[in-house]
Amino acid sequence: MIARAKALELNTPYVPPPGDVLELHTSGYAKTMCSAAFITGLNPDVAVENVGFFTGPYAWRQAVGRPVFDYAKKEVRITLPNGRVITARHFGSQGCVTLPSGRDDVLFTPVRVSSALPGADSLPWPMGDVLPTDPVSGLDTAKLAQAVDAAFAAPEAYTAAFVVTHKGRIVGERYRPGITPSTPLESWSMGKSVVGTLMGVLIKQGAYTLDQPAPIPEWQAAGDPRQKIRISDILHMSSGLRIKAPEDPDFDPQGTYPDHTYFYTGRINIFNYAATRPQQWPPNTVGRYRNTDPVLASYLVRLAVEKRGEEYLSFPQRALFDKIGIRSMVMETDPYGNFMTQGYEFMAARDWSRLGNLYLQDGVWNGERILPEGYVNFVSTLAPAWAADKRPIYGGFFWLNGSAQYPVPTSAYYMLGAGGQITLIVPSHDLVVVRMGFDRGATPSETSLRKALSLLMEAVPRTNGK
Repeated sequence: MIARAKALELNTPYVPPPGDVLELHTSGYAKTMCSAAFITGLNPDVAVENVGFFTGPYAWRQAVGRPVFDYAKKEVRITLPNGRVITARHFGSQGCVTLPSGRDDVLFTPVRVSSALPGADSLPWPMGDVLPTDPVSGLDTAKLAQAVDAAFAAPEAYTAAFVVTHKGRIVGERYRPGITPSTPLESWSMGKSVVGTLMGVLIKQGAYTLDQPAPIPEWQAAGDPRQKIRISDILHMSSGLRIKAPEDPDFDPQGTYPDHTYFYTGRINIFNYAATRPQQWPPNTVGRYRNTDPVLASYLVRLAVEKRGEEYLSFPQRALFDKIGIRSMVMETDPYGNFMTQGYEFMAARDWSRLGNLYLQDGVWNGERILPEGYVNFVSTLAPAWAADKRPIYGGFFWLNGSAQYPVPTSAYYMLGAGGQITLIVPSHDLVVVRMGFDRGATPSETSLRKALSLLMEAVPRTNGK
C-alpha cells in the first residue's frame, strides 16, 4: 500500500504547520476543557483527567499550568511555561473557540441558533422524547438487557451513553451518572458524517452534484490541477491533497506536528488552510483519512448557503436537525466562523441515534426525502481509491465494516470518533447502536462494545437480507 502510494506521488512540496508544538497542544487542551465545562457540564477535575485527549494529549498537560475555569466569563485559561496565556471562550451556539494569539475576540459575529421545534418532552419519539410504552415484538429482551449491561460492565471503559434502536424504536438505553439523554457529548469525527449529510441535503436541493469538480475558489487559477478534484473524491477521502495525518500508514509520530490536528489547534482559517494544500496524488487514486477533505466539504457547505443569501451558522439546524428532531447539536467553529465539524461538535446520544436512523430509512423522515435517492448507498459503498488499496473500510464520510472490525454483518457502516464514539447502522437488523464515552476509556471500550454487539446480534432478529 505504501509502495503503491509512492509510485503515484506527485512532485509537490510539503510545508509543515507553523507554531510551537506545546502551544498547539495547549490550544487544543484549552478548547476541549472549555467545551467540557460549558457545553457538556462536566466537573473541571473530571474533564482534566478524562476527556479531550485527541487535541490536548494527556501527557502534554503536565507541561503547562492547570486550567483556570472562569465561569463568569465562560472561558478557560492555561498559562504556558513562557508566561503566555492561551484562552478558549464560549461563544453561545458556536460553542468554544481558542482565541488567536494577540486577540481577545473572534473574527466573526456569533449567531444564536435554536431549534424551531416544540420541547422534546411534549412530542413522541422520534421527533420528541416521549417514548412508547408498548413492547417491541420479536426481541430477546434478556439478551438485550445483557448487551446494555456489557456496554457498561468495564468501569475503565468510561462509557457515558449507550442507545439501541430497532425499527426506529429505542429498545435499550443507559447513561453514566451525571449524563442524561439530552447531554451534548464530545463526538469528534462522527462530525465528518454530519458534514457528509449536509452535503447530501445540498445535493438534494440542487446546489451540487457528486460528480462535479469541487468549486473551491482557491483552485480556479488557470492550470490548477486541483480543479480535477470532484465532490465525490472529497467525500471519499480521496482528494489526494498533501498533508500529514496520524491515520497515514507511514505516519511518523516523532516527525512534525500533523496538519490533521493543526486544523483543530492552529487558530486559523481552516477553510483557507485546507484549500491551499498542494496535490500529493491524482484525485480518486489513493484513499487517506485526512481532515483536508471534511474541512473542504464544510467549505462547500458555506459557499452554497451564502451564495443563496442564507445565514450560514443556522443552516444545519433549520435544514437538517429540525427536520429529524435534533435539538442538542453544538457545531463549533474556528475563529473565522467556519464550522470545524471534522471533529469539534457536541451532541446527545439520542440525537446521534436520530441521525443514524435517517440513514437506516434511506434518507427519508416522516415521508419527506431529506437526502437524494441513492445517497445512502453512496456513503455506504466502498470508495474506489480505498478499494485499490485493498482496504474495504471507507465509503463516503462513513466507515464500513467490510473487514469485520465489529461482530455484526459486513454490510454495516458507521460514524466514528476519537475516544470510542460510534453510531453504527446495521441495515440487516434494522438496528442503530450509539456508544459514547470519555477518552480515558477508549481502548477498553472496544472490548466492551464488541461484547455488547455480539449480544445484540443474538437479541435482535435479522429483518432483511442485507
